Amino acid sequence: MEPSDTPAAAAAAAAAETLEQMQARHRREQRDLQGRVTNKKKSATKKTRKGVGDECAELERRLRERQAEELRRLGGGQEEEGEEGEGDEEEKNGEDDGAEQRQGQVTAGVNGLSLGDTTAAQRQQASPTATTTAGAAAGAGGGGGGAGGKKRNRQKERLARRAAEQEAAAAAAEEEAAGMVDHRGRESAYMRREMAAHGLVEKDIRPDGHCLFSAVADQLLGGGEDVGGAGGDEVEPYRAVRRAAAGYMLEHADDFAPFLEEPLGTYAARIRDTAEWGGQLELAALASRYGVEIRVLQDGRTEVIEPAAGDGGAAAGGGAGGKRKTVWLAYYRHGYGLGEHYNSLRKAPPA
Repeated sequence: MEPSDTPAAAAAAAAAETLEQMQARHRREQRDLQGRVTNKKKSATKKTRKGVGDECAELERRLRERQAEELRRLGGGQEEEGEEGEGDEEEKNGEDDGAEQRQGQVTAGVNGLSLGDTTAAQRQQASPTATTTAGAAAGAGGGGGGAGGKKRNRQKERLARRAAEQEAAAAAAEEEAAGMVDHRGRESAYMRREMAAHGLVEKDIRPDGHCLFSAVADQLLGGGEDVGGAGGDEVEPYRAVRRAAAGYMLEHADDFAPFLEEPLGTYAARIRDTAEWGGQLELAALASRYGVEIRVLQDGRTEVIEPAAGDGGAAAGGGAGGKRKTVWLAYYRHGYGLGEHYNSLRKAPPA
């Protein structure tokens, strides 16, 4: 949550703002919320769509109510200053009598705004004309009422202008959100297309921090390979793969230490004993440790990681005269809520 989203922070900011500053902040808040709402709706599944819709509606309602309250407070303070400067007791009394009515009109006007309203652009085009007409009528009434006619209500005009600006900001935010790229959908479409081209099917791996090592273990075990253990210990496959990666990195420190900002021993211990995410260094270590070629299918390309020269691999297909085995992984940057993720890609069964 942004700082301006909390009532206390918003109240503190509003207390020191001018009208122009408040309007600019409101427009930023509306654009930010529209972007968040759009992302939430695009990420929603069929099961969560209703809950996400209700949550987005609640966020929009809270923002409208808070901004309306800030506008009323700022408008009330400015009106009192204007009345004292003019010294017109008749206008002051008349505006005091109509204060409650004006506040109700403003509330209705602001509550009528919707960040998801598809007719916002049409209201934006109509509002300047309506505001200009209202201003001209008010000016004509004020000019002809010198002998006792009702004076011009400046606060009401200001509130009408603010409502028009709110609608314009909402329309701009909606247009901006509509132009956002659906990275998740594009990534998913590319992955499906490439899997079909290579005859692969996806094996979902639990997104628990061990996904890279679990995916490699699934590939090795599926090919009939032994992922190895320390002294014959019965350990989970992903943990054995973690140990293999950390051990290889320590044995070949010169190949890995230059890429780290901390001591290699400290880093390798985290890889071996915790749920530290794996990446490029770990893939390189595993390719050499098991003597396999690792192919990582990702959005836009397929990355190939080969074992280092001279590393045949004690456990896999790098043995004498043996054909090197290929490990297929799928790497996602946008498809999972927790961030980056690896899945295992198995050969599709014969049709």
